[in-house]
Amino acid sequence: MKPGKGRILILCAPSGGGKSTMAARLMDTFPRIRFSVSATTRAPRAGETDGVHYHFLTPQEFQRRVEAGLFLEHESFYNGTRYGTLKQAVEEMRDSGYFPLLDIDVKGGLRVRSLYPADSLSVFLMPPSLEVLESRLRARGTETEETIRTRMERSAMEVSLAPKFDHTVVNDELERAWSELRSIIETHLFS
Repeated sequence: MKPGKGRILILCAPSGGGKSTMAARLMDTFPRIRFSVSATTRAPRAGETDGVHYHFLTPQEFQRRVEAGLFLEHESFYNGTRYGTLKQAVEEMRDSGYFPLLDIDVKGGLRVRSLYPADSLSVFLMPPSLEVLESRLRARGTETEETIRTRMERSAMEVSLAPKFDHTVVNDELERAWSELRSIIETHLFS
């Protein structure tokens, strides 16, 4: 499929903001939207496959690729784990006429947006409130108190950057938020 070079879809939200749910719906609804697999230095979790869920790299290999300029964006998180978006993978998708979907952190999303101002669409999924976001994180049952505190501090910073995105969708009620996101994609990516 190569009907024209695809634009990059940047989808960002604080942890617990609903990115994964919306990303899955986007790919189910729009066949030309394809998930861009990020690279990470963290170990695979049960059921994760290299090249499908992430490109699992050693810290040394990740750094080598950083130094070679192979990432569009990259960042270190809470415990020193690194994540990044590989430029070649994104460009190969675009050249094939697909729209790479980047489900990435807010700073990375803004970095990619600055690199592709005319060839990207950025959407920030806004939680209804930081209190709701915290309750979503707690409901997962996978986070320590320290991790929740760290994520909430980061979430406040990320929410403050929402105005820098092309669109903001408040993810207060799933079907309403999905309808708004779908309309944005149809209008600004496929028209």
